[in-house]
Amino acid sequence: MNIYTSEQIARHMPHRYPFLLVDRVTGLEPWKSVAAYKNLTSNEEFFLGHFPGRPVMPGVLILEAMAQAALLMLSISYRDFPEERPEGICTDRVESGLFFLASCDRVKFRRQVVPGDRLDLAAELVHVGTHAFKVKAHASVDGDKAAEALITAAC
Repeated sequence: MNIYTSEQIARHMPHRYPFLLVDRVTGLEPWKSVAAYKNLTSNEEFFLGHFPGRPVMPGVLILEAMAQAALLMLSISYRDFPEERPEGICTDRVESGLFFLASCDRVKFRRQVVPGDRLDLAAELVHVGTHAFKVKAHASVDGDKAAEALITAAC
């Protein structure tokens, strides 16, 4: 198990506030899986307009948080565990952290995520290719699944 703090995460991600949606990595199996979380407070900018009087985290941001956790798995694996790297991965883009969402399949939202929740994120690598990777990801709150998706990102 490897734990990465917010300062360490910032060294692995191009995202910054207010769009960095992972606070801590709590577990990592290099090139295989990641566990992370995002603590949500009422001060999150997206809660101001989504929705006044009944703040709910937008589903697209839950998807983004799952994708960011997956990107962290790749970036940390690439930099901290290079000897385990699969052949053929596009190393220049992993180095920069510049991956872009290509598709989200089998997306399901199961519960609302609100201020005060800790959004637990998990991703498991399904496929890594020369210019893309695919993960099976899910997000949960207090053990209840909030969302799940099959996410593909490309460099």
